[in-house]
Amino acid sequence: GNMVEWCLPQDIDLEGVEFKSMASGSHKIQSDFIYFRKGLCFGLACFANMPVESELERGARMKSVGILSPSYTLLYRYMHFLENQVRHQLEMPGHYSHLEAFYDDKKGVLPAGKDTPTSQQPVHWLPSIHRYMYPEMKITHPAGCMSQFIKFFGEQILVLWKFALLRKRILIFSPPPVGVVCYRVYCCCCLANVSLPGLGGTVPESKPFFYVNVADIEMLETEVSYVACTTEKIFEEKRDLYDVYVDNQNVKTYHEHLQPLLKINNADKEKYRRLNDQRQMLMYSQEVGEDCSSCEEDLFILFFMEQNNRIFQTLMEVSASQDKTLTADHARGMGLDPQGDRSFLMDLLEVYGIDVMLVIDNPCCT
Repeated sequence: GNMVEWCLPQDIDLEGVEFKSMASGSHKIQSDFIYFRKGLCFGLACFANMPVESELERGARMKSVGILSPSYTLLYRYMHFLENQVRHQLEMPGHYSHLEAFYDDKKGVLPAGKDTPTSQQPVHWLPSIHRYMYPEMKITHPAGCMSQFIKFFGEQILVLWKFALLRKRILIFSPPPVGVVCYRVYCCCCLANVSLPGLGGTVPESKPFFYVNVADIEMLETEVSYVACTTEKIFEEKRDLYDVYVDNQNVKTYHEHLQPLLKINNADKEKYRRLNDQRQMLMYSQEVGEDCSSCEEDLFILFFMEQNNRIFQTLMEVSASQDKTLTADHARGMGLDPQGDRSFLMDLLEVYGIDVMLVIDNPCCT
């Protein structure tokens, strides 16, 4: 099995981190990177696999070098260092001076107790840090993780968007390498951004758990909302651990009341067309040299944030009105399909505790 070979500080609790930092099935690939969560901290590890002529090591030496931080937003900065260090550890095992120097330079004092910034964030915490996060996240992925996310899922991103907005437990399965799948977790969380203040403090936080394995089962059993990825097929059988299971481009749920959300409706197709139109315009403006400051990541995050804000602004206005009646016209104004998105709207009102009466019952009148 995996083992922790070296760490600083030496008194830190790293139970299970040896399985989080090296994805199950990694022995089949040469290199990878992996984001994960350990308690209230987030980790980034770089993995590498080198053939060796050693019976003791069974012909292969595999190592991961990783770091833990209270936030995942700046971990990307150390990707290059970790890639170099894991190569160094494969070629010269047991030489930790560079890692010691790195730790001494970067170490900080973690706040004690459970009320650390990462554990008690308001529901709309993501937008406030995105301006620091998303332009840099793409640097670690040559194609930009958002554009790859859109190309990979196509119209299905609208299905994921609804599940993310409803704060469902979303588990993404993929065989290794897992680095790009960790970005899909991040992109899923970006779909649920809302920047309206005061949107119900009781709504669960949308948590990116990144990579999880069987050692995380007990922890996942207590979570009401998360987005995670795994390389372990056994998870599919553990249906009580997730609401939505994503296997490559196949999005599925075993909850009967969530089944209608899997269908792409006309309003979804229209949103997807608008998103692609905006992407094409952005690419054209970059080609002719008019706009070099905007990027696809900005466009993607703002597109869904504006969509979400429009929905919640309308819902809050209707709930503050005298008759509290939400009509088919309201639904269309929010960019939703009055019939196709009816169950989505009902779930949304329940999850966010919005007091509104839905009157979209007669298909012939919408």
